[in-house]
Amino acid sequence: MSTPFDSLPIVVIGAGPVGLAAAAHLAERGLPFTVLEAGDHPAAAIRQWGHVRLFSPWRYDIDAAARRLLAEAGWVEPDPAVLPTGAQLAADYLQPLADLPALKPHVQYNCRVVAVTRLGLDRLRTAGRDTTPFLVRLADGTDLLVRAVIDASGTWSTPNVIGASGIPAHGETATAGFVESALPDVLGADRDRFAGKRTLVVGAGHSAANTLLALADLAAAAPGTSVVWAIRAVSPARAYGGETADALPARGAIGTRLREHVEAGVIELVTGFAVQAVHPAADDQIEVSDGTRELTVDRIVSATGFRPDHTIAAELRLDLDPILGSTRALAPLIDPNEHSCGTVPPHGVDELTHPEPGFYAIGVKSYGRAPTFLLATGYEQARSVVAALAGDWAAARDVQLDLPETGVCNSNPVVGDATIDAAGGGCCGAPAETVPAGCVLATGVAGGLLSSPLTLLTVSAPAAGEQSGSCCG
Repeated sequence: MSTPFDSLPIVVIGAGPVGLAAAAHLAERGLPFTVLEAGDHPAAAIRQWGHVRLFSPWRYDIDAAARRLLAEAGWVEPDPAVLPTGAQLAADYLQPLADLPALKPHVQYNCRVVAVTRLGLDRLRTAGRDTTPFLVRLADGTDLLVRAVIDASGTWSTPNVIGASGIPAHGETATAGFVESALPDVLGADRDRFAGKRTLVVGAGHSAANTLLALADLAAAAPGTSVVWAIRAVSPARAYGGETADALPARGAIGTRLREHVEAGVIELVTGFAVQAVHPAADDQIEVSDGTRELTVDRIVSATGFRPDHTIAAELRLDLDPILGSTRALAPLIDPNEHSCGTVPPHGVDELTHPEPGFYAIGVKSYGRAPTFLLATGYEQARSVVAALAGDWAAARDVQLDLPETGVCNSNPVVGDATIDAAGGGCCGAPAETVPAGCVLATGVAGGLLSSPLTLLTVSAPAAGEQSGSCCG
């Protein structure tokens, strides 16, 4: 007979690709669940970079359980060879998934989680902890009691600063009005903020590359538009990636185009530049300094990546790696000093387990600051964790991933680099010691392999089941 604790639902925080994948697996397993989404629709974060095109085609962007549920409902899968934009990923896959009868009654919107703890217990209390319900508190004061928590909330809302030391540069907070977050819609909705302006892009990952390419296109169309690119490395070679050798042609083309623009002088490259200060300058401009050099510009695009925010779980017993902010067991498998997106070993529930029974962070948040995350990895995490919660430990530990080593998703400097580009050298435009938007180098942004000016989420993983990969999904 089930105890009251065992009959409680499982909460999934976040209705993005990995959160909805977890929901699909929970639905297939017949486990009670609730998805809490802070936005007013699924994939709220992805829609913010909807103008970006993934560089992985549809066949790699869909979770296996989600595909099965959608197929049963008569969903017509998009052309597997087409590269979707973020908007298309949300509208053609994630929205239909969230609207399925098996999921829709369990997905709640405008529900921001502000704390997760144990009912009546703080972090110090041990007795009865593993059978005490989790208390999930929402921003409106609502308390929910659940038996397990799957945190798939991502890192999009917590971008890194542009200061090279991991804290805001001098004056950065005061000049925030001049700074754009990653992946602005340079050629669309945000065009007026960049046309005819001198823009500095800080970072050396795929999100930076996509924004740089968009700005280069704008410079060709709008007189007076100029582009400056500042990186901490002494060489941009790692940012250019595999180019023609890349297993994902759309991603490789980004590096090639970026290099061509730099060599032609369309993009002004400044190497070895670690931002220390940002101050107002004359003519409503700002001055960015590394301590010895100054760059005077109209706007800054911060493409320095993202970091996880674990404050909602402050009263839980988390075992976080002191460097990456992932679980301690996962850290050596994703260390960007040792691994690229494609060399991360298979991992699942065992590597994601904390001392707090029943609490799991999955998706890009699980990687902390490591820029080696792939969407395919997140889907496999979701499958493994849900299998464990269902008591199917054989399936939970049968973790399989086949991730091709393509692109540049680690923080090792290339030959000739004197420093590691911590200001944006990882996948998804994250600094070498961080992550969030993926090994995607496309015209889009986080969430998949991008083939447009963004490159955040996806890295193709043509493996068994053809699971999709996404840097920072």
